[in-house]
Amino acid sequence: MSFTVLTAEFSHESNTFSRKPADYAAFASRNIQLGDEAVAARSEANTPIAGFLDIGRPNGWTVIHTISASAQPCGPVTRDAYERIASVIIEAAKQNKDRLDGILLGLHGAMVTEFDQDGEGELLERLRAVVGPDLPIGITLDPHANVTSKMAALANIIVAYKTYPHVDVRDCARQAAGILQRAMTGEIRPVTIRAHRPMLEEINGGRTDIGPMVERIARARAYEQKPDVFAVSVNGAFGNADIEEVGPTVLVTGQGDLSAHHAFAEELVHDMWTRRFESVNTYLTVEEAARQANAFDSKDGPLVIADYADNPGGGGYGDSTELLRAMIAADVQDACFGPIIDPEAAEELHRHAVGDRVSIRLGGKTDPRVGGAPLALEGTLLLLSDGDFVGDGPMLGGLKGSWGTTAVLRVGGIDILVATFPAQMLDLQQFRAFGIDPVAKRVVGLKSMQHFRAAFEPIAGKVVVCDSGALCTPDLTKLPYKHVRRPIFPLDRDMQLAG
Repeated sequence: MSFTVLTAEFSHESNTFSRKPADYAAFASRNIQLGDEAVAARSEANTPIAGFLDIGRPNGWTVIHTISASAQPCGPVTRDAYERIASVIIEAAKQNKDRLDGILLGLHGAMVTEFDQDGEGELLERLRAVVGPDLPIGITLDPHANVTSKMAALANIIVAYKTYPHVDVRDCARQAAGILQRAMTGEIRPVTIRAHRPMLEEINGGRTDIGPMVERIARARAYEQKPDVFAVSVNGAFGNADIEEVGPTVLVTGQGDLSAHHAFAEELVHDMWTRRFESVNTYLTVEEAARQANAFDSKDGPLVIADYADNPGGGGYGDSTELLRAMIAADVQDACFGPIIDPEAAEELHRHAVGDRVSIRLGGKTDPRVGGAPLALEGTLLLLSDGDFVGDGPMLGGLKGSWGTTAVLRVGGIDILVATFPAQMLDLQQFRAFGIDPVAKRVVGLKSMQHFRAAFEPIAGKVVVCDSGALCTPDLTKLPYKHVRRPIFPLDRDMQLAG
């Protein structure tokens, strides 16, 4: 039997404290793609649509791929952007509803819009209004999803990635599609169970390379081997979303003895609660990081310093100057740093010629109260570029990306990548395409929380993380929450669970 499946990718991680909204231009800057164009560009990479097609093609599915759209994490999605993108999916569902056998969506799980705290729940609700309650719907999520009760009720199948860095996007999409295949044949009737705790996020941000999440993921995989269990998702959540249903969840997609599944989910999510003080990261100050840089022996590879707090992958502006300021003040040599997201500076540098000595105000322009003020610098212009690159690492391998108008400026002993489009550093080609080889440097400063590790840890002599005080600071008590349900950890650090 051949099935017809509607697919889409619509993803945004919304940092509600950001003053930059996710408007339509923010999605367009990452190349909104429709139908066959999206499939051609994304079907052989670490993407949801690639995993869906890995199952759909050998099973003879007719796949109606509607749209692939994502924006860099920033503030809530504007109504205009949401309606323009969601309408493509909803209209395709309306046009094909009489022949659809299932739906698969590659989502994030932490989308907040100007008009709704639950962007994914809203999309699922609109789809259900079109296709009814019985058509099986499967979704994939980032493990930093804030999975709401509405999402769990409206999606039969939920599969979150099990790795952070997320190198298993395609694998998990393949898992979701395999479950859908069985549901469409009538072999199974999956539902999703949800368990939650009153925390902003798991203490280590869902990190899966070391720490307690390693054991939790192992237990999730073991439970997936049981009859009537199809997927277990352990979500560390995204604490920079000031919404009522923020926080870690464990999901079990299955059938049969739902009380047993619920008990397992509760046990696993409770482990996140009981171990809520067990942080595996040590956050240096920027001055401490700069001192380590000067003392570092790079014989086994560079010292990689990650600015955890100014991560554009979590909604940081990418223009925090604090770490760069400290590195320059310490006269760190044989180093690179990137990115500094500063469209104004990038354009100004493009008015010069390679080799020119240039004076410029760099970074700190979005909100100088967060992550430092602009730096007055003088340096030598090394490179001018349109910013395009093709990733070749575990996260971005085969995918095209762009920093937009880009330049490399050498200040003292530091080669600084100045870019226009915000993105975190998670692939070596994001440096190498612009004449900077991080392997050959003694010190590499970059902006990312965790994803950088997939590409940079293998080349590093040592990795350290620092807190520059920017928007993604690990100290969430510094942020002005208004909508989260109280009490909640760590805002109410001494709280106890009721009953």
